[in-house]
Amino acid sequence: MKIPKQLNTFCPKCKSHTRHSVSLYKAGKRRTLALGELRHAMENRGYGGSKKPIQKRLAKVTKKAALKLKCEKCGYTLSRKGIRLKKADIV
Repeated sequence: MKIPKQLNTFCPKCKSHTRHSVSLYKAGKRRTLALGELRHAMENRGYGGSKKPIQKRLAKVTKKAALKLKCEKCGYTLSRKGIRLKKADIV
């Protein structure tokens, strides 16, 4: 799906419709010292391998692509709910 580089949409900070630059949301790097990550590493340590089964047959063929919209007037960033797409192109 082709998504435009700029959209005209409502900015909650400006309280008006302004131009927004569009980008795809990308998850950040995971923190290795976070409690959940440490706990997961502890489970997998030693003999016996992974404690949870590794899923082999995935039911869904697409991923949800969330949009990040940045207001060109005030710089406020808001995120749009993800839509299921095979490929998202910002044109």
